[in-house]
Amino acid sequence: MNAIADQLTQLARPEVRTLPAYNAGLSSEVVRQRYGVSHVARLGSNENPFGPSPAVGAALANMAQSAGLYPDANCRALRSAIAQRCGALADAVVVGNGSENLLEVLCQAFLSPGDRVVTLIPSFGLHDIYPRMMGASVQMVPVTEAMEFDVDAWCLALATGPSPKLAILSNPSNPVGCMLDTQAFERIVAATPADTVLVVDEAYYEYARLSPGYADALATLRKQSRPWIVLRTFSKAWGLAGLRVGYGIASDIFLVQILDRIRTPFNVNYAAQTAALAAWNDPDHMEMSVRDAVGQRDTLAEALRTLGLFVAPSAANFLFVNLHRPNGPVAEALLARGIIVKPWKEKGYEHFIRVSIGSALDNALFLQAMQDILGDS
Repeated sequence: MNAIADQLTQLARPEVRTLPAYNAGLSSEVVRQRYGVSHVARLGSNENPFGPSPAVGAALANMAQSAGLYPDANCRALRSAIAQRCGALADAVVVGNGSENLLEVLCQAFLSPGDRVVTLIPSFGLHDIYPRMMGASVQMVPVTEAMEFDVDAWCLALATGPSPKLAILSNPSNPVGCMLDTQAFERIVAATPADTVLVVDEAYYEYARLSPGYADALATLRKQSRPWIVLRTFSKAWGLAGLRVGYGIASDIFLVQILDRIRTPFNVNYAAQTAALAAWNDPDHMEMSVRDAVGQRDTLAEALRTLGLFVAPSAANFLFVNLHRPNGPVAEALLARGIIVKPWKEKGYEHFIRVSIGSALDNALFLQAMQDILGDS
C-alpha cells in the first residue's frame, strides 16, 4: 500500500475499511477479449434471456427529446400502476435504482453503529455489506444441510438478545433458491420482535409464485401491526437489469416518508421509469419468460443431478450446485468456453456455483461443458 492509499484508508470510516467489494461478475466484453470466444453465455447474473417486452423498445424510442429534462422525482405514474395491481396505496410504494438501492436506503435510515441485523447465509452480498457499512453487527442464519431455510434457527436468532433493527429475509433465497411456505413464513414473522423492521426481499417473486405453497408475504404482513417492507425488482422477470428499477411495498406511508428523506431526489432516471411502466403494462411477456425459465430450470437440475452433483431445490431462475470440489477451477474452465457462472466465495460454500437459467442454447452449452470438465477431471 502506498502512502496515499494508506492516508485514504485512515481517513475512511472504520466500518468501510474492511468491507469487501460486491462481486458483480465479469462483463461479456471482458470474457470475449480475455478468452477469445465469440459467443458468451451469460449465466452468472440471473438475467432474463428474453429481455424486456417489445413495448419497452417502443417506449424508449420516443423519449430522446425528453432526455434533457429531470424525471419525476416521485415516480408517480409507476408507483400508481404498481399500487393498483398489488392492492396498495400509491403513497406506500417506494421506487429505487434497483432494489439494492432500497436496501441501501433502509440501512442508512435505520441503522447506527452497534445495531443488530439478522439475515441468511449464504446470502446476497449486499444483505451483509450494507448493514456493516453503517456499523451494524450482522448475525447470519445458515441454511440446513439440505439447503433449506432453518426456521427454528431463524426464530431463535430473532428472539435471542437485543431486538434486531432490521431482519432481512429473502424469499426465495439468493443464491440457494430455497423458499418459505406459508406456515414457515408465518412462524418467522411471529418470532420477529415488534420493534424490528422486517425486510422481505422478493427479487425472484415472479418465479417463486409458480411453486406450490409459496408464501404470500403481502397477505400475511398486512395482518400485522408492525413495520415491514417487501422489495421486488424489474431486473429479473421483467428483463430490465440494465436500467435498474426496483420497488418496495411498505406497511404504511410513514415508512416511505422516512426513506424519501434519505434517497436521492432523482434516484430512478427518466428512461428507467419509462421502460418499467411499459414493461408493467405487458405482463404477458413476463409470464411467458418466467414459465420458460421454470421449465428449463427443472430440466437442467435433473440433468446436473445425473452427473452426480447436488443441486439445491430452487424456486427462482437459477440453481445452486455443489461441485464437490473447489469452484474456482471449474468456473475458470467454463469461462474459457465463454460461459459465465458465479462461483460462490462465502466461507463454507466454496464448492458451490450459482448458474442462471438462460436460453435453451446457453443451458445446453453449459451442461455439455460441465460434462466435459467433470469428465476431464
